[in-house]
Amino acid sequence: MGIKFETPITKSETKETSNFFDFLNKDINLFGNSFSNKKKENFYARLGILLKSGISLNKALELIAESQKKEKNQVLILGLSKQIVAGESLYEVLKANSNFSPYEYQAIKIGEQTGKLYNISNDLFLFFRQKNEQKRQVYSALSYPLIILFTALIVVYFMMQFVVPMFVDIFKQNKVDLPWITQMIVDLSNFITSYGGYLFLLLFTLPFILRYLKKQAWYRRRLDSLKLKIPVIGSYLKKVYVTQFVQAMALLTNAKVPMVNSLSLAQEMIPFYPLQSSLKEIGSNIIKGEKLSDNFANYSLFDKDMIALLKVAEETNQTEFVFQKLFEQYSDDLKYSSQIITSVLNPIFILLVSLIVGVILIAMYLPMFKLSSVIG
Repeated sequence: MGIKFETPITKSETKETSNFFDFLNKDINLFGNSFSNKKKENFYARLGILLKSGISLNKALELIAESQKKEKNQVLILGLSKQIVAGESLYEVLKANSNFSPYEYQAIKIGEQTGKLYNISNDLFLFFRQKNEQKRQVYSALSYPLIILFTALIVVYFMMQFVVPMFVDIFKQNKVDLPWITQMIVDLSNFITSYGGYLFLLLFTLPFILRYLKKQAWYRRRLDSLKLKIPVIGSYLKKVYVTQFVQAMALLTNAKVPMVNSLSLAQEMIPFYPLQSSLKEIGSNIIKGEKLSDNFANYSLFDKDMIALLKVAEETNQTEFVFQKLFEQYSDDLKYSSQIITSVLNPIFILLVSLIVGVILIAMYLPMFKLSSVIG
């Protein structure tokens, strides 16, 4: 595969107390989901190379642990190695650890049963590499527009806090009747001046509030449904999640995982409610004997090209090949869409900022024109 380590594996000295491993599992549980997708990409890449070179599984895990920069990641991976030495399978170890998803440990189980753990490790590496690449594409497409929007909020706040009150004082001194648009801007300025501190407090606490809400099923259901309705952004995010889905299905079907099980695992892998609910219903219908392509056709998430190719897959029994081709097609389309969305949103947001500032300035200068005519 030509996979290379991003950082060389070197030995480092680690301090261990006699009761270190007694508390190991407790330490790992405290990590939560700190083992990110980027770390998993490196983990599976290194694991595949070491297993291919003939190193035993527990020794490979020890070497990977030594290469970790953060102590908590060293502890996590050393804990996996200790459990392997104790006689547990890698599948059982990963399943008991909250840092790993059902897709990962089910894939590892297949690798252990078939003696192809090296191949599965490479598949997992490719999955997380592509997932990280898609994440970078999303950030690249949306980061600049969001920066512009954030800048606009700062500019508007500055004008409302400092510029508008200066004009208001002039208007009061000269007893000028304010047009409706000017009065609206003045009222907004008064509101921001009075409650600006509370607004900043809300912005500061918002990330923590959202972090809590993301754990609530009702919130994720409504938010994910709302995402699809956002102009331009909605269709782009749909492509991102569908691309992740076909990639997961390509890997699962290639590993000979039954279709119903593949759909179930894909639900766990992709945290997007509209897709998860669709896959759950599709899986239930397939168990009843219905066709795969007919069920996919019932949901707007999946386009006609996918439906047509799934019909071909059912007739030719080449499901894994079809999903792989769909993944390649959608990946290329996603890269193109990232470029398009950047080129479209940037001028829109710049125009939006200019429009907001322009409205505020016009609203402030309209009474000035009336004042100058009265004086004249």
